[in-house]
Amino acid sequence: MVHFPTASGASTTRADYPTTAIADYVFACMATNGNTSTALKQCSCSFDVVASIIPYDRYVEASTWLSMGQVTGEKGSIFRDSAESKAAIGDLRRAQAEAEIRCFE
Repeated sequence: MVHFPTASGASTTRADYPTTAIADYVFACMATNGNTSTALKQCSCSFDVVASIIPYDRYVEASTWLSMGQVTGEKGSIFRDSAESKAAIGDLRRAQAEAEIRCFE
């Protein structure tokens, strides 16, 4: 099993993510990138990079903030504007940006 260091110094592995989370990430990425065999390779790589940077719990937290931020109006503003949401989403976005550099260029 491959262990990846995280920003906090802890070790995370791909096995820390459930298979359904991996599949959801890769399928969504592939749909965005043309559903080709190249997209499969790039999206699998992208997931591996993201999983190496942020632990699963933080990934779920950021995904939840993003999902709840889709609520319109004042009710959704807490999900978009809180310091907690911005920090979690920022962590995910930075991991995705690193994955973009490593896997898609």
